[in-house]
Amino acid sequence: QGLKPLVSTESPAPTYGTSKHPDISAVETFLGTNKVPDLQKVFQRSDGLPVHLKRGVPDKMLYRTTMALTIGGTIYCLIALYIASQPKNK
Repeated sequence: QGLKPLVSTESPAPTYGTSKHPDISAVETFLGTNKVPDLQKVFQRSDGLPVHLKRGVPDKMLYRTTMALTIGGTIYCLIALYIASQPKNK
């Protein structure tokens, strides 16, 4: 006899990539639209900007934040090294 399985051993039908709207294909719903050609136009434009700043304000904010944290961390490390190099007074 044995024990009966609690969960069915048959796998359910795949439901990914299906759309509730008949005018949109299932693949486009699942994968989304291809943004690569649009991004290629942005990044290949010759406007004199470096690649890491081509997308505007968010890139500038991220770049400036990274630079501020890098410079701040360097200054903090130098101060910590200076303090650690001083002899302790009793």
